[in-house]
This record gives sequence, C-alpha cells and structure tokens, in this order.
Amino acid sequence: MATELDPDRALADLRALRDLTEDDRGAQRVAWTDTWAQARVWLRERLADLPVRVDTDEAGNLWAVLEGASPETVVLGSHIDSVPDGGWLDGALGVLGGLEVLRTLAESGTPPPVTVALVDWADEEGARFGRSLLGSGLATRTLHPRDVRDVTDRDGVALADALAAHGVDLHAAPAARARLEPAVAYLELHIEQGPVLERDGLSVGVVTGTAGVVRHAVRIRGQAVQGGGFPMEARRDALVAGARLVLAVREAARDARSRATVGAITVRPAIPTAVPGLCELTIDQRHPDADALAAMVNEVHDAAAHIAVDERVAIDFERIWAIAPVAFDDDLIALADETASEVTGVSARLFSGALHDAAAVASAGVPAVMLFVQSAGGISHAPEEDTAPEHLAAGVRTLARLADRVIARSARPPG
Repeated sequence: MATELDPDRALADLRALRDLTEDDRGAQRVAWTDTWAQARVWLRERLADLPVRVDTDEAGNLWAVLEGASPETVVLGSHIDSVPDGGWLDGALGVLGGLEVLRTLAESGTPPPVTVALVDWADEEGARFGRSLLGSGLATRTLHPRDVRDVTDRDGVALADALAAHGVDLHAAPAARARLEPAVAYLELHIEQGPVLERDGLSVGVVTGTAGVVRHAVRIRGQAVQGGGFPMEARRDALVAGARLVLAVREAARDARSRATVGAITVRPAIPTAVPGLCELTIDQRHPDADALAAMVNEVHDAAAHIAVDERVAIDFERIWAIAPVAFDDDLIALADETASEVTGVSARLFSGALHDAAAVASAGVPAVMLFVQSAGGISHAPEEDTAPEHLAAGVRTLARLADRVIARSARPPG
C-alpha cells in the first residue's frame, strides 16, 4: 500500500463503537433497532472524509466503494449488528479492520488497479427474527423474500415491517445481487469465537469453510393441569418431553466437529402450580459434512418420536432455516495461509462452526476466504468477549497484506 497501515486506528474505532453502543450488559447493536441505526450513522461519519461512494443496497447492506482503474471488485466485509448483550468484536472487527484497509488505499492518492468495496451486511446475527445472514442471504439470493415474509419477532412485529421502518422493501431486496456482479474476491476478518487458536498459541488462522446448519422450531403439546392435584403417572408434561429432547440433541452431536444448541425454551402456562401443557424450543444443529449433518437431524427426529410416545405428547418440527456446508476458495485459502505465515510467522487452517456472511457470498459463486483471530477463552456472544490488542493488530495486518495481493492478482491480465 502506498501509505502506511495503522492497526491502532482500527482498534480506536472498535473502542469508539463499543462506547457508543454498549451498556452494562454488553453490546446492543441488534439489527433493525435504533442503536444499530445509530452505529451505522457513526460508520458513515467515519467514511465521510474518504473518496468513496457510500450507499445502502436494496437488502439494507451498507456499501463504501473506492473506484479503481477496473470495475472488477475486491470486497471486504462483515457486520456491525450484534446479539443482545453481545461482545464488542463479533462482526465489528471485520468491518472496522476492512475500513482501515480501505482508508489506507484511499489515502494513497492513487486509484487502485481494481475497485475495492467495504460492505456492512445487515442482520448477520438473526437475533431479532431468527434468520441468520439476512442481508447477505437476500443480496446473494440464497434467501428469498417469500421464505421470511411471514416471520415475526417475539413482540409480533413482522420482519417486513421492521425492514420498512429502516427504508428496506423486503420484496425488492433480491435486486441487491447486482452489487456482487463485478466481485472477483471476498475477504472477511473475524474473531474465532472458539478456543483453537488460543490453545495453539496462534494469532491468526485461515478458515477453510463453514459448517452446514439446520435450525428447527419445535412445538410440544401435552396437557396443562393443576400441579398439586394431578398424579405424576397421569401427566402429559410438555416440559419433561422438552427436557428429554434437549438431551437427545446433545447426544446426537457426538463427533468432534458436531455442534448442537437449544438456545430458547418457552413454556405455558409458566406458573409454579401448573404442569406445562406447551413447550416451544429451537434446535440448531451444525456439521461441516452434509451427510453427518443429515444423520444428526434424523437422529433427533427419531428420538422425538420415541419421546412423544413415552410422554404421551405431540411433537411437531418446523424447519425455519438451513444452509449447506460451504467450502471457501482453494486459491484464496492458499494465498491467505501464505500471507498469515508471512505476517505472524505461522498459520493454521480451521473450519468455522459459526455462520458468517462469507458463506452466503461463497454460495453465490464469489471466491471467498476468511481470516480468524484468536478469542480469549473462546468466548463470544457475551460481554466477556475479548481479544488481545496484538492479535487484533495481527489480523488487520494480515487482512491488509492479503487484500494487496488479491488486488494485484486481480489486476493482472488473464493467462
């Protein structure tokens, strides 16, 4: 790069965003809320002094584009939305690390040989409506508006109405696909959200792909009765059936690459003196191998059938979201591995059990790769989420050098 990269600027931006959008329970940048919108205003202010075109696409994703000598585009991106009570780095690192790369290129005074874009994808987390990768999924057409048009949040607000309040027409969202037509590469920096890099003493790792995910909403219907008057053997307790199903979900995730989570449970009537007649829960199952993922899902369905008979309840599954395992681009993986080794002295390859926007982009045919930096204690989606400054700086430096190399490679004529 023609001007000097300054990772400390990225760290200062991360801290400023934390101060703006965090309370004593953690980050509160849930998508389609006022705090998230405030964070985006702040991001636009950071971009205002750069010679970039800033706008929002039809799916609500925020773009900053530095025009180059060629329309072919290298895209850097991630997301600034968070889960409720989340951490300060999840997603934000990729956006603000990418901002530092874009800033350095823009400050050089010379247009890059290809166009470079930074994107803040809308609603990666799916925290409010349960649909992860919403903005990137709509923009890549890996998610269709009809799949989410009837979705509501826990307060009964329709997803389409929440988007409309932020200027997004759900049914027009697939038009955002045009933004990726000139893309020749997509690069994303993120915290690991797991313990591997810290355990192995590494600052930076290269992600080979993301696990497939199948997510279900489950409704268990028993019978609500008075807890003091009804004998134990006669009960049709929906929560007991739910508890057994939770254990079955854990049991089905038995190999080292399996992931399974029951992240939400509600019961009715939810009073101390009544046997629950209704239990609703969500099941999220993940594996990087499609066949293994299917086997996990089938095992849980079989277990549910047995539990339903034993407990004399009805158990209904509704698949609410799924994505196949995604492999990232082999050439970009090799280049990222080489670059990370140059910057930090050593590198490692690992798969991601967590979802990322890069998975949607890669699924749409754009060559993609991710870089991870280590997470302290492997903790994420919590206020304790943290990464040492030296590892954050190493991640930003690796992203910048990788971007340089991808830009140079993209500028070369074919053959």
